[in-house]
Amino acid sequence: MENFDVVVIGAGAAGLFCAGVAGQLGLKVLVLDHGEKVAEKIRISGGGRCNFTNREVTPANFLSENPNFCRSALARYTPRHFIELVQRHGIAFHEKHKGQLFCDRSAEDIITMLLAECAAGGVTRWQPCSVKQVRATTVEDKDGYEIDSSQGTVSCRSVVVASGGLSIPKIGATDFGYRIAKQFGLRLVETRPALVPLTFDGADWAPYAGLAGLSLPVQIETGSKKAKMAFLEDLLFTHRGLSGPAVLQISSYWRENTPIRMNLSPDHDILQVLLAAKARSRKLIANELAGLVPTRLADAWVQQDKAWQRPVNEAADKALAALADKFSRWELTPSGTEGYKKAEVTAGGVDTRDLSSQTLESKQAGLYFIGEVVDVTGWLGGYNFQWAWASGFACAQGLMARKN
Repeated sequence: MENFDVVVIGAGAAGLFCAGVAGQLGLKVLVLDHGEKVAEKIRISGGGRCNFTNREVTPANFLSENPNFCRSALARYTPRHFIELVQRHGIAFHEKHKGQLFCDRSAEDIITMLLAECAAGGVTRWQPCSVKQVRATTVEDKDGYEIDSSQGTVSCRSVVVASGGLSIPKIGATDFGYRIAKQFGLRLVETRPALVPLTFDGADWAPYAGLAGLSLPVQIETGSKKAKMAFLEDLLFTHRGLSGPAVLQISSYWRENTPIRMNLSPDHDILQVLLAAKARSRKLIANELAGLVPTRLADAWVQQDKAWQRPVNEAADKALAALADKFSRWELTPSGTEGYKKAEVTAGGVDTRDLSSQTLESKQAGLYFIGEVVDVTGWLGGYNFQWAWASGFACAQGLMARKN
């Protein structure tokens, strides 16, 4: 039976990065992954260009039942550290809006870099290789683990679970990490799709179904006054509901049977614009609205009330006020989401109360959880990758300390 210091289960962002760092610290590391292709989620991310981090990362960009848990890891491995690594590997990148960094060429550059880092640390990778069982045992008179895999049984001092969440099952997502957590008595925070499009009942959505493909900047929010979350991002209408960065962001905070609210023209006071138009224009209200938002949206909007289907100079102030109010505070309740098949990440996961914020080691000695499998979920824009790097780095330091 071959013996390793560490077995990392999952060859995604967190797993490969942790393995590379641990290997370069001098640990003997094995990475196992059941997928045919390495790091497939990195490969498809960011439209194939991988939004690998964000220049402006704070704990406020993450949601968790324990919002302070991520502070330690994020502070010890920052976006600056990862950017320096990317630059050392000669990867060209650019910044989009709000600090988002993307590869100029391809997400493949990040995968190649991670594999090179693993190679520099002498990391062994078995892929595809499925894990059949993980059991606690004794290795050289010390607590350790044995892992039965499709390529045989190995022993190790420590196991790192970096198997991700339930998002995008077509590229291999499973509940493996949650099953291992349960096996060793760790608590779980209920999982749900996050960074995911929202859907609406057919009849409710009928007035807007014809707007599919239309995009515009909005302010979107959900939650009560005490726990309100809001974003200023682009909205995209789809045949079944809403998507785009605004909706993906708010979806992580949205709860079933609760409404979302949107200002469809956040840069304008719609009522003042309409009242000013009333004093000087004979155009239809829809035409005036079309000066602020896409024409298709303006046309669809005025169809909701006959009082809005007339020249602006003939409209009652009360009707214009009602139109402005609905336009700037459009409230609607989604029927659901597009689910894990379209979700970029999984919210919830291994309960951080059972993990060390310093090392990501669980209360089961020698068993670690990093990346998306943990109840730490970032915003859209490179934050989840930064959590993968930061949690992987903190874990590697903890693994070295455990060996010593």
